[in-house]
Amino acid sequence: MSTLSPTGYRDTFARDHLPPAEQWPTLEFTTPALSYPERLNAAVEIIDRPTAQHGPDQPALMTPDGAVWTYGELLARANQIAHVLVEDLGLVSGNRVVLRSPNNPWTVAAWLGVLKAGGIVVTTMAALRATELSPIVEKTRPAIALVDHRFVEDVLAVQATGAPELTVVAYGGDGADDLSRRAEGKPTEFAPVDTAADDVALFGPTSGSTGVPKVTTHFHRDLLSIDNTFGREILTLTPTDVVACTAPFAFTFGLGMLVVFTLRAGACAFLTETATPAELADLVAERGVTVLATAPTAYKQILKAGKVAQLAKVRTAVSAGEHMPQTTWEELRDTIGLTVVDGIGATEMLHIFISAAGADIRPGTTGRPVPGYRATILDADGQEVGPGVEGRLAVIGPVGCRYLDDARQLGYVVNGWNVTGDTFVKDEDGYFSYRARTDNMIVSSGYNIGGPEVEAVLDLHPDVVETAVVAEPDPDRGSIVCAFVVLRDGVAADATTVKELQDFVKARLAPYKYPRDVRFTSSLPRNTSGKLQHFKLRQIIEAEARA
Repeated sequence: MSTLSPTGYRDTFARDHLPPAEQWPTLEFTTPALSYPERLNAAVEIIDRPTAQHGPDQPALMTPDGAVWTYGELLARANQIAHVLVEDLGLVSGNRVVLRSPNNPWTVAAWLGVLKAGGIVVTTMAALRATELSPIVEKTRPAIALVDHRFVEDVLAVQATGAPELTVVAYGGDGADDLSRRAEGKPTEFAPVDTAADDVALFGPTSGSTGVPKVTTHFHRDLLSIDNTFGREILTLTPTDVVACTAPFAFTFGLGMLVVFTLRAGACAFLTETATPAELADLVAERGVTVLATAPTAYKQILKAGKVAQLAKVRTAVSAGEHMPQTTWEELRDTIGLTVVDGIGATEMLHIFISAAGADIRPGTTGRPVPGYRATILDADGQEVGPGVEGRLAVIGPVGCRYLDDARQLGYVVNGWNVTGDTFVKDEDGYFSYRARTDNMIVSSGYNIGGPEVEAVLDLHPDVVETAVVAEPDPDRGSIVCAFVVLRDGVAADATTVKELQDFVKARLAPYKYPRDVRFTSSLPRNTSGKLQHFKLRQIIEAEARA
């Protein structure tokens, strides 16, 4: 870790809680594009410069209802929001601002406005419940929350129970104090805060496998680095592109695709809040989408729904969030000639670092390190292994893991390498192929779901004695959440109880985390010391799959 530049923040919370220097991963800036000035505000590079280059009338954001925001309008609204934050809400540079919303234009403007005002964005998913938001708020200590008016209730609950100092402002509604009303009378120009390139711009909470999120920290320069690597080298957007991505902004995959990459290229983002894969395919055709990014599950469901012809004009399709099966990749290629760009990234690394495009794609593999990164395979002792040997994927590049005040930093960074929690194998040509996850994370339709988190909620139900949650393979979603449940005496192990338990989880966690398969059992397997043996439950599921 090199010496950090003088901060542009009055509130130094983020720097004060970075890991100690000796726990940082190695950072490398190996291409000319990865050379940055000492002072840098990423929002200027993401919205001001493209507006000046491509003109204020260039379309920047579109929505399914036909609304279009130009670059000039987006820049003006981001600047107005920055004024609201500083003048009306008392934002001090370095303060944290929670954003909670589906993907819509006001959220993009708010994200840019926070950065321009010198705030640190804390991205959260609209689907999260109060119990999931509380630990994020506790760890990041935000001063302000900007929340889509339809999703304010859980934030107010967090404010009432543990964060009375949090100022909550809604947007997109009809209230007189709505952020959009507050912004109307503000100037459309704003002098961005003079932030350092290595000042923290973004806190990205992970989907923690224990239910306790790790909060990743990303600098202003990091936001540009993911574009100067994957964006410019693999994606290669142009101002004529229309980009759609199903991932929420709270997933850094979605943030990169729809905000950073798209706006820096002068392209247009097509923002959808909710759409089934079949509906998405129709929208792609109707709105002239040329670049599509979604999870393998969505591509499989588009194929199954007979909607693949709707993707015929897509020039580039990107898959991430989970492993893309070779059969799905080949079916898309064979039916409409679409060669999907696969990739692997991580919240800790902000975006994709192994991928391939065009003639470099080798079906069945994820790809090779994106220019600016290098990768290897480590054994259980942290030593590099040669081609053909399975092990832990490790990567080094211009970005890296820096958890916010979290002892788990020691588990992710090994001898300078970022170790992702995935098992891969590398071939003689340097292509990496996915094998499995190495932790107990369940990846379902591209969402990371921590089994222990679901277990903790099920254990709260009065009829549940104990439970264990594991991944169950699923042809459409990759995996689903499977819960083995021991009920108290006298409770019926029937469909009514299954639905009651599922609804119980949905009411307390993001709905995508609920157990789609609930299995009742008289006991759970444990070893002689009493430790629950999840692997035996996985073996049961694997045996069923083979039968």
